Amino acid sequence: MNLPRGKKPVGCKWIFTVKYKADGTVERYKARLVAKGFTQTYDIDYTETFAPVAKLNTIRVLLSLTANLDWPLHQFDIKNAFLNGELEEEVFMMLPPGFCKEEEETRVCKLKKSLYGLKQSPRAWFDRFAKVIKNQGYQQGQSDHTMFFKQSNDGRMTILIVYVDDIILTGDDTGEVERLKKVLATEFEVKDLGSNAVFPRNGGRQIKKGN
Repeated sequence: MNLPRGKKPVGCKWIFTVKYKADGTVERYKARLVAKGFTQTYDIDYTETFAPVAKLNTIRVLLSLTANLDWPLHQFDIKNAFLNGELEEEVFMMLPPGFCKEEEETRVCKLKKSLYGLKQSPRAWFDRFAKVIKNQGYQQGQSDHTMFFKQSNDGRMTILIVYVDDIILTGDDTGEVERLKKVLATEFEVKDLGSNAVFPRNGGRQIKKGN
């Protein structure tokens, strides 16, 4: 599309990386298109950028709770998390390098979702995630907005913490845990790291009762 009058496009670029296996051989080549957030203009291309980050004390308390109550600990990774964010602003971006012919270089694209590199992407992703979780009947923590919890009618508890694109889920309501896992897999592209996984923020230790 042509750039609307009075609008300024955001730049973009390709980021190329190589992921290696444990033995040093190449697993795959990766390419990610990112926005040049430094070209954005405040109050035009973005407004709010703040996104809460899980507090270390909250994570420690939850891990200690799961260990002492012998609750199973599930860990997930949301692939390309920021691409799930919904933009509130109109953002126009230049076409990716190598995507268009020379005579089309003045054309732009209008972003429907957030993109890595945009200043508002972390907030847009968190807002989308929080909306999905709260729609499932979960309450958001007051002292730590990255924690969500739900208590069943019989008193069983399910607790979730999100740290950017990492999620830990625990509780003694097995049915609710499995139900929420299915909801997450429906809404996002989820990599299930299994039960009793090691959360990045606990220093790489697997938490066991008594630790």
